[in-house]
Amino acid sequence: MKALSTVAAVALAAGALMAPAGASAAESKSTSNAPCFFVSQWRGWTAPNDDTLYLRVSRNQIYKVQVSGGARQLRSPGAFLVSESRGGSVCSHMDLDLIAADSGGFRAPLIARSLVRLTPDEVAKLPKSDLP
Repeated sequence: MKALSTVAAVALAAGALMAPAGASAAESKSTSNAPCFFVSQWRGWTAPNDDTLYLRVSRNQIYKVQVSGGARQLRSPGAFLVSESRGGSVCSHMDLDLIAADSGGFRAPLIARSLVRLTPDEVAKLPKSDLP
């Protein structure tokens, strides 16, 4: 019995030591390619065409959002983007509830079809005018 409990204790200790390494590997994978961020990290946006939004998250992350509903209204003077938050984080286009609006009361829903975090190489290829 004692030998079995010693083996079990060693196995549990080894598992506990491996858990942080596994967690940090999963965490780094999550931050490297998964499109997740907290709404409070969103810093700016641009609408370079009718179907695309770029979101700046934190200091140096850019996300591309493909939308239906026409982002062309967002290129009008005085227009702004409203995000009706459904929680604290965004991990999918389904988490985005976006509206194009202006100070005159105009509101048009934008339906997010996709959300992709751009790589640094993809960001570097964007025209400077498209960066949020």
